[in-house]
This record gives sequence, structure tokens and C-alpha cells, in this order.
Amino acid sequence: MLLTASVTQAQEVNEENPYAMIKQVANQTFSRIKSDQSSIKNDPEELRKIMKEELLPHTDYQFAAFKVLGKHATSVPREKLSEFVKVFREYLITTYAVAMSYYDNQEVIFEPATDVDDKTYVVVRAIIKDPTRPEIKVAFKVRKNNKTNEWKAFDMVAEGISMLDSKRSEFESIIRQQGIDKVIALMEEKIENPLELKKEMEQKKDNA
Repeated sequence: MLLTASVTQAQEVNEENPYAMIKQVANQTFSRIKSDQSSIKNDPEELRKIMKEELLPHTDYQFAAFKVLGKHATSVPREKLSEFVKVFREYLITTYAVAMSYYDNQEVIFEPATDVDDKTYVVVRAIIKDPTRPEIKVAFKVRKNNKTNEWKAFDMVAEGISMLDSKRSEFESIIRQQGIDKVIALMEEKIENPLELKKEMEQKKDNA
């Protein structure tokens, strides 16, 4: 029943306005993490499930995958390109899940929406406020699909650091020296690793 409800929610998200879409998806995701805290604590893999159901439908993971490959996208064989995109999709889910494992009911404040009538790309900015830590500035890069007119996110920037830029820098030398298969293997390794809650990891360090 929960799966059906969350999928229905995802379908109802307004993807015709990037500001409304990002705010709605973020609020739904944070609300679900908050309501499912006991399940997540018992099984951290629940976070991956939430990311897949709440965030992925509104993420242009194929565009993001091509951005990460950069100039190598034209030289990678088509079948390997398809495999990379497929694995990168799961890798994104894992990356989001790891990032969200820090969430502990912080307040998220979004910037006011602006006119997007003639735009095909916008950056939606927000501030994450935490009473015990410095606030974090985040931004979501969103692009419009010219065929469907729907907006989807393709990158997240935290404190000025772009996730796609950092992954492109990380993968570029590996692709050049060891090939696309090595990058795919590294992503698969991270996907297969069990998810561990960051809060629990920090507590272990404090108690050590």
C-alpha cells in the first residue's frame, strides 16, 4: 500500500514549473524520511527505496550520465554507453541515499520562484538550517525537456560543489587510463555495499 501511495504521489508532482517541482519533491522526500525513521533505523536500505520512488522519477539521470562522461561520451561504444547509463542510474540512487542519511528533521528554506516562461534551464536554491550545525547552501540544476515541457533535475550543488563536476573529475582519469569498464565496476561496487547511516557512524566515532 505504501509503495502504491508513493508512486501516486510522484505522478502528481507538478513538473511544469521547476521551482514548484523541486520544492514538492524535496518536501515529500523529507516527510517520508521523517515518517519512516524507525524502518530506516532497522534497515538503512529503506533510504535507497525512498530515493528510487521519490527522487528518481524527477531526475534526468541519462542527461546527468552523459554530463559525467563529458568528452568520453562520443568515444565509448554504444553498448557500453547504455550499460554506463543503467549503472549510473543505480549509482545516483545510492549517492542520494548516502547524502540523505544525514537528514534529521532540518528545516529547508527555498528561494522565491522567478519567471521561467522563456527558460530551458534554471538553478533552484535552498538553505538547510540545522540548530546544531552551520546552515548549508544547496542548489538544484534543472532542465526542461523540449518535447514534454517537463522539468527534471540533473545535478545537486552543496556549498558550491557540484556532484556532477566532482564525479566527472573522479572518473575522467580512470576512463582515460583504465577504460569505461573500470568506472562501471567501481560504481557497481559502491551500489553493492550495504548502506550505513551517517548519524550512527558519527556516534561510533564519538564513542571510540
